[in-house]
Amino acid sequence: MKKVLIALLLLPLLTSAQDRPQEPLFMNVMITPHSGHVNDFESGLAAHNKKYHAEGANAVRVYWIASGKNSGKYIWSMGPTAWGAMDEANNTDEAHTNDWNTNVAPHAETTMETTYWKGDSKHSNFTRDFELKNLSVFYLDMKRFKEQSFMGILDKVTKVFKEKDGDEQWGVYFNELRSPKYQDMVWINFFDSMSWMGEEDKFPQWYEEVHGEGTFMGFLKEFEAATNGDYQELWTYRSDLSGLSGQVVIPSGE
Repeated sequence: MKKVLIALLLLPLLTSAQDRPQEPLFMNVMITPHSGHVNDFESGLAAHNKKYHAEGANAVRVYWIASGKNSGKYIWSMGPTAWGAMDEANNTDEAHTNDWNTNVAPHAETTMETTYWKGDSKHSNFTRDFELKNLSVFYLDMKRFKEQSFMGILDKVTKVFKEKDGDEQWGVYFNELRSPKYQDMVWINFFDSMSWMGEEDKFPQWYEEVHGEGTFMGFLKEFEAATNGDYQELWTYRSDLSGLSGQVVIPSGE
């Protein structure tokens, strides 16, 4: 499948992401609706987000997970934001809290998973404005103490895709907190048509065209030595449930 390999190759030093405070932060909450409550859950979530999370640092987009073990769950994603905005996000006013507790919480399971992801602009590729639709999401798990040795690999892989597939839009994000397996880093491709998933994966060929004939097998050995595995999902952006629109505007100069 196209770009499955991409996800396996991008495990930069976590501290490097933490050292760049200007990078955007996203708080992702995975929510599971109760069986038989999906309509009520979506109705309450949509109204809540459009009233309380439509702009600013607390703006929210919602994604529906379309594959894997989390199929049918929702990602409530606040951002782009910053750690400094979390105080406000965690101390909402009474009306805000009551709306969530009355119209959303009763229709969802109490168990949720919250993760914090910081962007890495150096290894991402945002070159033009686009509309969110489909997301190919690859989670990665790194071996302990191998992050620094993987920085060179990350740079090489980024060079390949920027030279050979530079019109694609992708984002690389690092988990800000220690987490379970497969959640150290994530690579997200943004695409319109599901036909994108059926395109040929040319990475091995492109790698040798950029870095030299016969280099790909050595690259695989380096990668194997630094990672434990990966996990992938497909997400669909839900504009009807989101407060923030799906339009991604790239500031001039990025």
